[in-house]
Order: sequence, then C-alpha cells, then structure tokens
Amino acid sequence: MTRWERSTCILAIGLMAAVAPLHVYAQKRQSQGMSHLSEEQLSLACAPTLAFETPSPSLIVTGGQDSFIHHAYGPGELITINAGTENGIEVGQEFFVRRLQAGRVGISRTNPATVKTAGWVKVYAVDKTMSLVTITHACDIVNVGDFLEPFVLPTMPVADPNPPKPQKENYGHIMLGTDRHTVFAKNDFFVIDRGSDHGVVVGERVTIYRDKKQFEQAYHSVSSAIPKDIIPEFLYELGEAVVVDVKPEISTVKVLDARDAFLSGDYVALRK
Repeated sequence: MTRWERSTCILAIGLMAAVAPLHVYAQKRQSQGMSHLSEEQLSLACAPTLAFETPSPSLIVTGGQDSFIHHAYGPGELITINAGTENGIEVGQEFFVRRLQAGRVGISRTNPATVKTAGWVKVYAVDKTMSLVTITHACDIVNVGDFLEPFVLPTMPVADPNPPKPQKENYGHIMLGTDRHTVFAKNDFFVIDRGSDHGVVVGERVTIYRDKKQFEQAYHSVSSAIPKDIIPEFLYELGEAVVVDVKPEISTVKVLDARDAFLSGDYVALRK
C-alpha cells in the first residue's frame, strides 16, 4: 500500500467511524436524486469550453472509498479530494469536476484543449487536509486526477426572438465540442472563436454557414467528379445557435436548428 493510499484509508476511518454502514449506503443512493435542475440546466452545466494552456488546479480527485482500487466513479459514490479545513473546505460546498482533453501535439493557442465537465460534487465530510465528496450528478464518469472548480448554478439564456441580420465579412469559426468532437447536430454544444472581446453576449443568436467553394475544393482533393471551373462560390446557411457562455476570446453555443451537420471550421456569423 502506498503512502497516499494509507492516508486515504486513515481519512475514511476517521470520517466514517461514527456513521453506520446502512446510513452510508442510504446517503449514497439518495445523492443520485439530489439534483433539482431542469433538463436544460443539466445539459448547460455539462457543456464544454476550451483552454489555451494547461491549468494549475489546487483541488484534485484523489480516490474512492472501496476496498479495491479503481479510478472511475459515478453518481452517488463517495470520493476523496486533496483539500480540507486547512484549505477552507466546508461541508455542503459544491464543485464542478472538470477534465482536460488535449490533442496529441500538446496545448497551445493553435491547438487548444477541450475542458470537459465530468459532473459536480458536494462535500460530505472534511478532515484537515482531505475531504469526502459525493458525486451529485455525472455528465460522464469522474476520474482520479480530474480537477475541481466552484459550482455555479447555470441559467439557460433566452434566445432573441427577433435578432438582427447576420454580419457580413466578420465571421468566426466552429472549434471543438465535448470529447474534441468536430460534428454537431440540434441541441449539441460547441465552442466558437469569438467572445466578449468581439462583442458576443449570452443569449445572442448566431448563424452557421459553410463555404461551398472551400468544401468542394476539399472534395476535389479525393475526386475529380466535378469540374473545378464550376465550383460554386457562396456560403450555404446550415442553421442557428444561441450563445450560452462567454469568455474573452471564445464562447460556448447550443445548436437551435440544423439543416445539415455542423462541422469544425464552419463559419459563424454574429447578429448585431
């Protein structure tokens, strides 16, 4: 047994000694139904964002409360984090659990990482340097090594019912979604390369376009079925999305309507 595993066991014994096993089981099962968020709020809370550099989080998931070692956990399970009363942790606090999903070439401004929300947790018991938390909702499995950020109750924005016309020649682009997905449909979330620095606000509707000429040129790289001199030169309107979260350089949006699949690299027109 490693030093860290011994510390985890000591924490478990100290925190759970006064709690009957039946009560622990009941608490774990009850936590699976603790979320009072609507389906829209749940989906928004699980939406992705991007990071242009590796974060340095102070709160990390360190393990579980099973008799055997494993690294993935679901709703209702008790897990440990690497902070306690000495770090200001209190019973009842809630935190998002995040995971960085980087590409093979590392994280940079040209190769951002997806920040995935694995779920959120609530502090159940605390020691000086470690705490037990309950997974109150899981967007995905929670892994050892995931990091924590303060939980903020999400509010689904109301899309403007009468938005202005899309701006011309000021297009952003679709970047990535959860799990670094590059294809999106109705109700999916993804990140665009426009944010508050570009005047984007929560609730703003955007229009998604595809550059037909660019698309056909890519097709010509593998096929000569269409003569190059008749490649169309226009943008095809794919659908609309609404901005649900804004940062200085990027925003997270939700697809409202899609005539075809949205792809990473498709144009995003702001409506100002």
